[in-house]
Amino acid sequence: MHLASSPFILTNIIKKGISMITVEKADPRSAESQRLITRLSEELAAITGDSGKSNFTMDSLDDERSLWVLARNDKGDATGCGAIRPLTGDIAELKRMFSDRSSPAIGSTLLTFLESFAFNRGYSQIWLETRPVNHKAVNFYLRKGYERIENYGPYVNRKEVVCFAKILK
Repeated sequence: MHLASSPFILTNIIKKGISMITVEKADPRSAESQRLITRLSEELAAITGDSGKSNFTMDSLDDERSLWVLARNDKGDATGCGAIRPLTGDIAELKRMFSDRSSPAIGSTLLTFLESFAFNRGYSQIWLETRPVNHKAVNFYLRKGYERIENYGPYVNRKEVVCFAKILK
């Protein structure tokens, strides 16, 4: 993986298929972003019965320590998205992570980029929420070093969700 001189671009070259994934800062209101958000919401609704829209607004990304990114394949097509936003002074929250799975490592590349950005913005941890029925997401975050924590904020006392955290280094 290569972090470019710009703090908003990361390129990951996948050696097996000689494909490339680039992650870059983007406008969450763009047509490409909205297309991916819609696909994420549809997938979440199919898996969990909930689109996941209720705890995320575009306005929450207006903070200077927030970031919305898109992953692009070597043709320039948007293939994934994700965001971080402040939860507390030193904890970022990961939101709206999605990969269309058209290429290996989209999710990993997105997550690496967002974790690096968060660390460089002074966050010491990233927290997130998902549903235990979303086995792919739960297993992905566990593989990436996230650990189960008590449900926080709007997720307290909600048995249908699980929360995870990772200490950034």
